[in-house]
Amino acid sequence: MPKAPILGGSKKVDLDDEVFGVSFNGPLVHEVVVAELASRRRGTHATKTRGLVSGGGAKPYRQKGTGRARQGSTRSPQFAGGGVVFGPQPRHYTVKVNRKARRAALRCALSVHAERESLFGLDAGGFDAPSSKQAAELIAERRRGSVLVVLDASELDAGKSFRNLAGVTVLAHEDAAVADIVGAATLVASQSAIDALTTRAKKLERTTAGMEA
Repeated sequence: MPKAPILGGSKKVDLDDEVFGVSFNGPLVHEVVVAELASRRRGTHATKTRGLVSGGGAKPYRQKGTGRARQGSTRSPQFAGGGVVFGPQPRHYTVKVNRKARRAALRCALSVHAERESLFGLDAGGFDAPSSKQAAELIAERRRGSVLVVLDASELDAGKSFRNLAGVTVLAHEDAAVADIVGAATLVASQSAIDALTTRAKKLERTTAGMEA
């Protein structure tokens, strides 16, 4: 059974081998990360076509006799201030990924940290009050580049302690996505967050009751 050391002590937290001991599937993780990052795009970008740009109601000059190409409006795309051809319009970037694939990718992301020994437990109850100094001392010797701290929503003191540190991101366990976990060089999680991530990443058991229904 894999284990993760707890910051600031010699104890270790037990990790579920079904979640933290699987082999890495690069294409699957890439698919899920792309879908997650795409879903964060608002898709509200827009440009005006020649029909939406104000002005341009009259011809800029007469049809014939000027030696120039005929023009019907100064709001055509070739004129400065004219409309945009094939510009971006509001759309969604949603990419569908099956729930089983998302859970499998989460297991891969967590297993990579466990294998590289870049996953650490955190005693969130050790923070009686917000203290960035205490948080910096805990992570000083363990951090490798960017740090993602995953906590339970009720562990406010620990969250406030870590969120002011440079290069450290604090997320609630329900908001921690595969892209966030894979993108962090060091993963720190409280016991309740580890339990929640384990539950979220575990395979769903097929029950006989559900099959009969």
